[in-house]
Amino acid sequence: MKNQNQIPARSEAEKSFTWATEDMFATDAAWREELEDVKKLAVKAAALQGTLGESAANLLDYCQKEEEIGSRLNEVYGYAARKNDEDTTNPEYQEMEAQAMRAVVEIQGALAFSGPEILAISQERLDGFFGEEKELEAYRRSLNELRRCREHILSPQEEKLLAAAGEVTAAPGNIYSMLNNADLTFPSIKRDNGEELPVTHGSFIPLMQDADRKIRKAAFESLYHTYGNIINTSAALLTAQVNQLKFNAAARKYPSTLEASLDNTNVPTEVYKNLIQAVHEDMGYLHKYMKLRKKLLGVDELHMYDLYTPIVADADVKVPYEEAKKNVLEAVSVFGDDYVNVLKEGFEKRWVDVYENKGKRSGAYSAGQNVHPYVLLNYKDTLDSEFTLAHEMGHAMHSYLSHKHQRPVDSEYVIFVAEVASTCNEALLMQSLLKKTQDKKVRAYLINYFLEQFRTTLYRQTMFAEFELMVNEASERGEGLTAEKLNQMYHDLNVLYYGEDVVVDAEIDKEWARIPHFYYNFYVFQYATGFSAAMALSQRILKEGEPAVKDYLEFLSGGCSKDPISLLRGAGVDMQTPEPVHQALKLFGTLIDEMEELLAE
Repeated sequence: MKNQNQIPARSEAEKSFTWATEDMFATDAAWREELEDVKKLAVKAAALQGTLGESAANLLDYCQKEEEIGSRLNEVYGYAARKNDEDTTNPEYQEMEAQAMRAVVEIQGALAFSGPEILAISQERLDGFFGEEKELEAYRRSLNELRRCREHILSPQEEKLLAAAGEVTAAPGNIYSMLNNADLTFPSIKRDNGEELPVTHGSFIPLMQDADRKIRKAAFESLYHTYGNIINTSAALLTAQVNQLKFNAAARKYPSTLEASLDNTNVPTEVYKNLIQAVHEDMGYLHKYMKLRKKLLGVDELHMYDLYTPIVADADVKVPYEEAKKNVLEAVSVFGDDYVNVLKEGFEKRWVDVYENKGKRSGAYSAGQNVHPYVLLNYKDTLDSEFTLAHEMGHAMHSYLSHKHQRPVDSEYVIFVAEVASTCNEALLMQSLLKKTQDKKVRAYLINYFLEQFRTTLYRQTMFAEFELMVNEASERGEGLTAEKLNQMYHDLNVLYYGEDVVVDAEIDKEWARIPHFYYNFYVFQYATGFSAAMALSQRILKEGEPAVKDYLEFLSGGCSKDPISLLRGAGVDMQTPEPVHQALKLFGTLIDEMEELLAE
């Protein structure tokens, strides 16, 4: 792209930089046909109600149908979601995604009888079923996982009612997404020479990295003053989100929303709380980094809009997309030719939607579809975008290998391990770039970026996780979540995390209103735990070579065939202890010292 400050319409986007949704469905008409076919298959599966405990053959028949429905529905919803994310203002694809979500809810409701029926089968009878139908063995893990949660499975009528409420409980997140991505716009800002700079979700961080402090401050105020204009609506939406989490937790007999969320992926709650405690114990490293940043930027006051700009400004580098692809491929070459060749195929066959366009969903993500993964970027020619590419392609390869090596019923890895592969790729990219960098200022620039990964991923995401826990616990105590209360909670956390050397500007109090992950149900803590695990795994891969690579690729290929803690232990890291967090933050401290030495010379 010649000028990334000019944001084109979707119709003007160059095809080679857009993802190939036609690999899922050649036309929208083909999508509609498949949607109806999946609904028909669901009717056949629902016809088995009342028979699952009668015979092994009936149970196998149901499991096979449910697996096929899940696999095909993943593609149906995935296509509609990808098309809608291309341009969230397009009413046709808004409607298609709504239809897909409606189908998901209806099918979940129609099949809600299966959980209670399967739980009603005695263990002795179920063991006999496995002996009678050898193909049933493929579903042993998923059946055992269901039975693990038996005390939280309700009656068939109650399960159907909860499933039918799916569209209602999804409403806070859906409304927030439309408000944030489709409706919200921010005032443009200008340079001293009159150049107009649009402020968008995609341009905000690059503007925060700008060398001109006036530009950073203007963009900061443009974005957060706009959120200030909708802060009461935002508080109402977040309240609705927490209320739906409370409703579901109570309905399923969990004592808290945290336990309901983490039990869904079989992760002990102490992992969440250990993370926050470990980060609190090592908060001194972040305070030390803020003191160094203030010193190196040469400012009397370090403001929140000064946190992203590189300390080594004169070593700032531009990274075009083609160069970023080359660097990522080189960094992950430690995984072998098979891994690299699949990644090349992803680049060549349009798995990635690269650049920002008007109405496009903000941020970046990877979605694991059956045909192949899809990656959404809003690429800018920055080091940050290069690392985002490495991050999302780590997710994509995790999805690809899990889909390749596991049946559909075991292919979807749980969110607790989701951020490990992505962050491991980032760590390997950083080590690769540092290894071939001779220039001291460039090395310092890269280390600064690495330090920022620790700040934004381990510390900042833990702060998000702590805020999310505080908000849920306050609501569970019966306290109201007013905009004023949410702002104060968020302000106090920023003061705690950033320390005395940072001015916590009033605008940052509203940052919670722009974070979509608060609608993901206790998701953000996994960025921090994933980062910690990835630091340990990447170091093991670089030190031990082939044995570590073998273990790691088995982890990527594992899907959800084991519980997430066991999968990570097999790769060489135990996340049930706080030790990986402490080790990662110790590395952070070492990098701060190296940065100080490099820039003192």
